[in-house]
Amino acid sequence: MTVLLMTGFPGFLGSALLPRLLARRDGVRAVCLVQEQHLAEAHGRLRAIEATHPHTHGRITLATGDITAPDLGLSAPDLADLEDVTEVWHLAAVYDLAVAETVARRVNVDGTAQVLAFCRTRPHLTRLQYVSTCYVSGEYAGEFAEDDLDVGQTFRNHYESTKFQAEELVRAAMDDGLPATIYRPGIVVGDSRTGETQKYDGPYFLAAFLRRQLPVAVVPAVGNPDRVRVCLVPRDFVVEAMDQLSVLDTSRGRCYALTDPHPPTVRALVDTFARHLGKRVLWVPVPLGATRAAVGRVPGLEWLLGLPAEALDYFASPTTYSTANTLADLVGTGLTCPRFETYADRLLDFMAGHPEVDAKAMV
Repeated sequence: MTVLLMTGFPGFLGSALLPRLLARRDGVRAVCLVQEQHLAEAHGRLRAIEATHPHTHGRITLATGDITAPDLGLSAPDLADLEDVTEVWHLAAVYDLAVAETVARRVNVDGTAQVLAFCRTRPHLTRLQYVSTCYVSGEYAGEFAEDDLDVGQTFRNHYESTKFQAEELVRAAMDDGLPATIYRPGIVVGDSRTGETQKYDGPYFLAAFLRRQLPVAVVPAVGNPDRVRVCLVPRDFVVEAMDQLSVLDTSRGRCYALTDPHPPTVRALVDTFARHLGKRVLWVPVPLGATRAAVGRVPGLEWLLGLPAEALDYFASPTTYSTANTLADLVGTGLTCPRFETYADRLLDFMAGHPEVDAKAMV
């Protein structure tokens, strides 16, 4: 059997993606690179996957490692077991808008460099499948195309800047002949059918903010709520799109923005959540800089609102995203991104029923 290597397991996307990949790839087994501190969770997730997806039974193994180390921190036997790797899925990254630069650089940039070095030593590699983010765009004003990368943009945080640097490394390797495909998800929320998620961040902060308020909810308008669009995408679309696109010959060398081609405005997002929560919204225009500073500096204000200062930036984002490559190459698959208003209620219902889930990133 040939081998598929995945980083980022047992994360939100990798856990849902892996059984799909194996269903499409007869004669392939998967090795998941897992940090030692996440092994217990990974074993539990693997048992759940095998119970739900019988075709994966006996085809997934876990290898202890670290993407930031040479040879991915693998033991000699595990490294030898990966001699026949034909496909690498690199999903591991630190997704935290407030992450320190040293951590973000070590995981997102140095980790990607080590994965690329590993790929160059695999004689049978046919594809690196690399998961980036739409937010390599930084604060670019206008429509950011799938083939855009360095357009002189500035960045709001170390997450954005280090994912940008990591994608630069991947594109340079592609220019040198490495066969690769790049996927750029937007802000990934729960499953559009079940609402299931592993992390409450992004728009979930807004839901928590609304829930804590009186029946008339005061919402700061840090940007134009009718013009700013929120780059949301449900997990199931991201996973299904990557699964479909990954096996196309035409996807080699391509970059795909995996997000809603018709994203909701900030007003539509807030109004949709507010209706479900039984709130009436009162918009109060406020300057972004002063509001962000207050939330970040006034003791207890961030906790009281349930809305971190870093999240405010995305409700005044000047960027929209072209999905031309994605739409073109998914033609004939029947797969389309569901509209936000069709699944928003499920996100909130899951959130209400699962208070044990938090906003912590897996690092």
